Amino acid sequence: MARVHRWQLLIAFLGTFLLLGILGKVSYHYETVLVPTYGGVYHEGLAGAPRLLNPLLASFNQVDQEIGALFFRGLGRFDEEGRVVPDVAAGWDVSPDAREFTVHLRTDRFWSDGTPITLEDVLYTYHALQSPDFPGDPALKALWQDVKIEEVDATSVRFSLPEPFAPFLDQLTIGLLPAHLWKDVPPGEMALSPLNHSPLSNGPFVLAATDTISMTLEPNPHFPWPKPYIEKVTLHFYPDDLAVVEAYAQGEVDGIAHIPPLLLPQVEAFPDAQLFFSPLPGLALLLPNLRNPNVPFFREKEVRQALLYALDREALIQEALHGMGTVAHSPFLPHTWAYDTHVFKYTYDPAKARALLRSAGWTDTDGDGIVDKGGKPLRFTLLGDDDPARQVMLQRIAQYWRAIGVEAVPQTVTFAGLVRDFLEPRTFEMALVFWDLYGDPDPYPLWHSTQIKGGGQNFAGWENPDADALMEEARRTPDLNRRIRLYHQFQALFAEELPGLPLYHPVYGFAVRDRIKRVSLGPVHNPSDRYRTFPNWYIRVKRVPISAVTPSPTGP
Repeated sequence: MARVHRWQLLIAFLGTFLLLGILGKVSYHYETVLVPTYGGVYHEGLAGAPRLLNPLLASFNQVDQEIGALFFRGLGRFDEEGRVVPDVAAGWDVSPDAREFTVHLRTDRFWSDGTPITLEDVLYTYHALQSPDFPGDPALKALWQDVKIEEVDATSVRFSLPEPFAPFLDQLTIGLLPAHLWKDVPPGEMALSPLNHSPLSNGPFVLAATDTISMTLEPNPHFPWPKPYIEKVTLHFYPDDLAVVEAYAQGEVDGIAHIPPLLLPQVEAFPDAQLFFSPLPGLALLLPNLRNPNVPFFREKEVRQALLYALDREALIQEALHGMGTVAHSPFLPHTWAYDTHVFKYTYDPAKARALLRSAGWTDTDGDGIVDKGGKPLRFTLLGDDDPARQVMLQRIAQYWRAIGVEAVPQTVTFAGLVRDFLEPRTFEMALVFWDLYGDPDPYPLWHSTQIKGGGQNFAGWENPDADALMEEARRTPDLNRRIRLYHQFQALFAEELPGLPLYHPVYGFAVRDRIKRVSLGPVHNPSDRYRTFPNWYIRVKRVPISAVTPSPTGP
């Protein structure tokens, strides 16, 4: 056996030590990680189909509103608290009497063909709304009829109103149209123009291709956001929400744009689905008809309060909406600038409900389980539309009220029938209604006494001089802090009088397959806001040295 000398052992040891050192340096300098890279297509399913991609004509089709928001931006936009902040505009000045709004344009914003956005685009857009031949929403047309539009200079325009109206800033969020394409189209022919199907964009996306069942979008290189990682978005259109969910199950799409509450359990069962939720600007509430002679008991405040105390609204949301809602305590939206976090909150308290009825003289004198007073039972028809989730809610509400001796008879009709045959002619007794609360929180159209008749939306028929005064003053002042104080007072009065019984605010949900990475969802004003963080989303990855990793971009 050969002899191993000490010097040989020493050389072997030193060699091993040097090799480990070299390998350690190599590992240190060449350790790699996976990072996002550019490319890939995101496929999303939507229920419905676009008709007219025109921000002035989108009022009657939810898909048009949602997709249009990806192509068209306005002078202003809504921030996460519902305030109007500058977008295409650099800013604005509001006169102390809230009658003049002078808007100043940015000079660094462009259409997707590279043409600068100018005052000509602003003037064309708003003059179209004023045209006698405007074919869009009559309410939008009516709002603009008495607005005077003046060019102040090359980058400024002044809107003058016949009376103070602080919520006018909402109108600045209407998407602009490119005048260099639309200027030769008379407003009366706007709905017939082929431009509605090939929009020029000043928003985050441009239209790359379209057919009857899909639409492909690409990031707009002229939009001021970081370059998105994902190369394209293809929107696939299906007849209904169930078809969208089935398309996801078959692998046709990566995303479900809207998750209806009744389909949530099915979507949750997909092992590769990431689910995202955010409150939506809406309110479901129960409206008692305070002017219907068949139900005079609704004019008693104690009866209205008792009915709300008797409802376990958390349980209603879980049972009817699978949790896709939050309990409403006010006609204003939580997390917005006008909401009073200290507003009085009605809790589920059936004992208190019964006590309130007794104090108002309502007792079960004939032993039939229904309270009565003066020989008249507390019985009425409870109307609602035929939305499946709200049908479930109607039945459960009737059960809660039966437990305190009140008989509500559920009846469902179509949404159009509910509005046309019952709400507008004020022939209902009590109705479950849902209101979108986009934009300024101004409650005037829904609760001011002047809106009881003449086409107004004060369907409950609430007339309260103190509430009227608060709403009127809040409309007259552009001082946001003053408006906040006035609306806090209004909410306190509403909670005491309870002309409507707030039920819940809806929650928006969408799902994305887990192959799409770094998706997030903040507060949404419109479902299209799910694309606010789109620059962060990615599909493809590459391996790079860890020292080369840079922070990820963020969306606008």
